Amino acid sequence: MALDDFSLNWSEQTELVGLSFSLTPQSSAALYPQYATGLHAWFLDQVRQDNPHLSAKLHDQAEEKAFTISRLEGNSTLVGKQLQLQENQSYHWSITALSQEVSTWIREWMQHCPREINLRHVCFNIQAVEINLPPRTYSQLFGIKKQRSLTLSFLSPTSFRRKGHHFPLPVPTNVFHSYLRRWNSLASVPVDQGEFLDWVDKRVILCRHQIESVKVAGGKQGSVTGFIGSVEYRLSLSTNSPQFEQLFYTLGQFAPYCGTGHKTTFGLGQTRLGWLSELPKAESLATEYVLAERVEQLTELLMQTQKRKGGTRAIKVSQVRATILARQELGESLREIAIALEMPYETVKTYAKVAQRALKYLKY
Repeated sequence: MALDDFSLNWSEQTELVGLSFSLTPQSSAALYPQYATGLHAWFLDQVRQDNPHLSAKLHDQAEEKAFTISRLEGNSTLVGKQLQLQENQSYHWSITALSQEVSTWIREWMQHCPREINLRHVCFNIQAVEINLPPRTYSQLFGIKKQRSLTLSFLSPTSFRRKGHHFPLPVPTNVFHSYLRRWNSLASVPVDQGEFLDWVDKRVILCRHQIESVKVAGGKQGSVTGFIGSVEYRLSLSTNSPQFEQLFYTLGQFAPYCGTGHKTTFGLGQTRLGWLSELPKAESLATEYVLAERVEQLTELLMQTQKRKGGTRAIKVSQVRATILARQELGESLREIAIALEMPYETVKTYAKVAQRALKYLKY
């Protein structure tokens, strides 16, 4: 349905809803590897124009964000180190709301939603918008009849933080911890985390999977090693807890809305119910893999030049400088990088020069 003829509406009580946008590039063009940060920024800027308070809340709050976005889905070709998009080819992008405040804003925003999304050198026409996850409240999720098994598919790289590193495996406690953390932050009725996760560890079985690990650029800086594919979880026969059984299945229904793992507001951890017939195409992730590998390589080199190699500060500084150099190598200007990293241009310029000198020093 054309956007001009489209009318989206749901009740004021709605807390959860997902929208899918059908996009077409105005011309064939190459898309930069970290375009997900551009989609993230575009969405928050749309919120800022209407509701600066909500935008600041979604951008700055340390607690769980009340939205997710996806990366682009559709046919693309890898040309060199960039993703080539074809004119008039259809691509899909989705947004979910995880609170009544965000759901209400999206409903009002759709009355004057822009017809274009501009990601630097690529401009997309918004051809249509549809609801891909039905409007619901948190209490309505609890009303869904429970089952003893749950199948989830992970469309974009999914990972968890564990002991300061990425953990790219769908272990039940990690998966359901990520859902419960968002639930307790955003729903009106929180659940005791420790008791439920102990039950998950003892009673939830990973009985079938088809997954593949992949490394991509994650958020504004650094890289993420995650997994994509499908997993089936099943309850053991002796669960003896109807309340937790219901919560197990309810959180599974919550998963497509909230995503799985970390960096879901940058397109990672996109989750769907059911089993994927095939894994997502590697081409759409290839450019991010190249960038992620280069950032990791440069970080290791720059760490050798740090006077104080211990602690997190040296690692973070090296990682930021490595990100700047890697993105510059892929054709981004320092001004574009500064905007994406939300850093002053002069700081980015200085970091680039310092990093380049450090790499030259290592050669001698």
